[in-house]
Amino acid sequence: MAKYVLHSFLESGNAYKVALMLELCGADWEPVYVDFLKGAARSERYREDLNSMGEVPVLVVGDRKLTQSGAILTYLAETFGKFGGKTEEERYEVLRWILFDNHKLTGNISILRFIRYIKKMDESQVTEFLEGRCHAALSILEKQLSTNRFVVGDDPTIADFSLCGYLFWPEQIGIDMDLYPNIKRWLDDVKTIENWKSPEELIPHSVLSGVS
Repeated sequence: MAKYVLHSFLESGNAYKVALMLELCGADWEPVYVDFLKGAARSERYREDLNSMGEVPVLVVGDRKLTQSGAILTYLAETFGKFGGKTEEERYEVLRWILFDNHKLTGNISILRFIRYIKKMDESQVTEFLEGRCHAALSILEKQLSTNRFVVGDDPTIADFSLCGYLFWPEQIGIDMDLYPNIKRWLDDVKTIENWKSPEELIPHSVLSGVS
């Protein structure tokens, strides 16, 4: 068994954030598929054995079970000594953008994608509201990237990996990324990081696509 075991499923951008970090760090890791869309993470056994919050991802390292993508990314940055920021000031800036992502960007864009792509629900005041929140967050990120190659300066950090988690699926989200040229350029730069891989390459399980 690999040293790092990531309980995940392809449709989770949060799981992808962690998978990408593991891959970029050259970790000995493997994904374990969670049938999240059929309620596996909400089962009593899953909550007792892996994550009482009933969420994905869960990173198992020996006897430790780590949850919440931001916390896992921080743990991995400290463990591998990579992508965590070079100075104390940078480390706090990385944390600031991870918290922004979790609350403002991923917190809204993941729900919008779930409604439109996974549940295939009709457009409503809810989707209109969520899309507005997404554009507000993306506009903030767009401005930040107008003066920085990556979110915190010239080098990639876990802030980038957190923020990009869902943005490689714009068609599924239903947002026109042409409105955000700096973000598009940044996503291309993220792809140039050595050992970068797409979500589909890192977590090869998909209920929606039939891949397993």
